[in-house]
Amino acid sequence: MGNMGNMGNMMKQMRQMQKKMAEDQAALNAQSFTGTSPDDLVKATFTGERKMTDLTIKPEAIDPDDPDMLADLVVAAVNDALTKVEDQTKQTLGKYTQGMNIPGM
Repeated sequence: MGNMGNMGNMMKQMRQMQKKMAEDQAALNAQSFTGTSPDDLVKATFTGERKMTDLTIKPEAIDPDDPDMLADLVVAAVNDALTKVEDQTKQTLGKYTQGMNIPGM
């Protein structure tokens, strides 16, 4: 009967961990992450679910003779924001996946 009790305790701990992980994931998803381009000419804001919620472009970033510069600034801001999301995801949820090789974590 001792093994069944241990198994029951393990299952209870697993359910508690799953609940805590879901809570942490929800809190992460509710956060906003803003990335910026050099000189803060472009700002991109994402949720923890990696959905863009805002993109701000300062007028001085718009040069009709150099549209590639604006594209580069947008890419830089988006990549900066997504890096922040990824870093926070690893920090928040990494404790649940330590020692496991789970892609994307």
